[in-house]
Amino acid sequence: MKRVVFLDYLRIFACFLVMLVHASENFYGGPDSTDMAGATSLLLNEADRLWVSLYDGFSRMAVPLFVIMSAYLLVPMKEGENSFSFYKKRFKRILPPMFAFILFYAFLPLLWGKTDIDTAMGDFYRTFINFPTLAGHLWFMYPLIGLYLFIPIISPWLRTCSAKEERLYLGLFLVSTCIPYLNRWVGEVWGQCFWNEYHMLWYFSGYLGYLIMAHYIRVHLNWSRSKRFYVGLACLATGAFLTIYSFYVQAIPGELLVTPELEIGWSFCTINCVILTAGAFLLFTCIEKESTPAYIRECSDFTYGMYLMHIFWLGMWVGIFKEDMNLPTVACIPAIAVATFVSCWLSMKVLTPVWGAKWILGAEKKLARS
Repeated sequence: MKRVVFLDYLRIFACFLVMLVHASENFYGGPDSTDMAGATSLLLNEADRLWVSLYDGFSRMAVPLFVIMSAYLLVPMKEGENSFSFYKKRFKRILPPMFAFILFYAFLPLLWGKTDIDTAMGDFYRTFINFPTLAGHLWFMYPLIGLYLFIPIISPWLRTCSAKEERLYLGLFLVSTCIPYLNRWVGEVWGQCFWNEYHMLWYFSGYLGYLIMAHYIRVHLNWSRSKRFYVGLACLATGAFLTIYSFYVQAIPGELLVTPELEIGWSFCTINCVILTAGAFLLFTCIEKESTPAYIRECSDFTYGMYLMHIFWLGMWVGIFKEDMNLPTVACIPAIAVATFVSCWLSMKVLTPVWGAKWILGAEKKLARS
């Protein structure tokens, strides 16, 4: 099977956006923050408010893009393949590096005094329960695993359903992405109450909607390249504006804010984030090259390992650019992100040829369906 060329470019783009998000979080973290935002947020000045809103808000498409990319390649599961063979192939690739880095993040920070032995041992004992204290970015692995577990269950339906049926699902998914705002503005809706969080559209909500969206775009969306470009650009601009503004309007400098409330529009399954993500994905489908340049292909193959390790490098570059050099926010956030990205790429370049590295770094060539 041929690689899907535009996905190589998109994978690199999304990987960089993850680093841009986490670089930005160092400019609004409250007293309980580490290298990422904590439960409370504090912006120090108007410059931080503006540039965090722009850089971080635009980048909030990163996680949904990774979900869509995975689904675009894997959904529906191949006919004749059973659930266990599917699980074996997918989990063989993602789980060994994931657990290796859980241990790295638990213990390596002891070497430079970022954590203490009690925290490290607590993280170690929780290895099979959740991500370590200093590796909040690994939260994404658990929803991703959940989607992989569900792909064999939903694949038979996707093989036989019509475009109209998928649009019905996606319509209900889009309504569900408005519920966080309804909860903020009008309170509990559609069966929600203190003893029941499972509202009427619960089973149409969450990252599964992005999975169905990916399948719909690949199988049923027969738009011309120009239509995908202009619709994608309009969605990207609209989604970006709403996502950026949702943070900016609430981020009052000098006030200690509750992060989940401040980031309501940055939740990955909100309507504005869906519009932003769909727009970016449609734009990247306009890349219609016959093959991927070798350097892009290599970087694309490195992105899983780069994602896993980037918090190690990010903390160092925050110390250099923000604390030592005291760069202005407008330059500091992208400088941290670019330096982190390059450091991760160089690390993968050096370490990948080492025997057994793919089990730790997850770097191997990906084939993609045409």
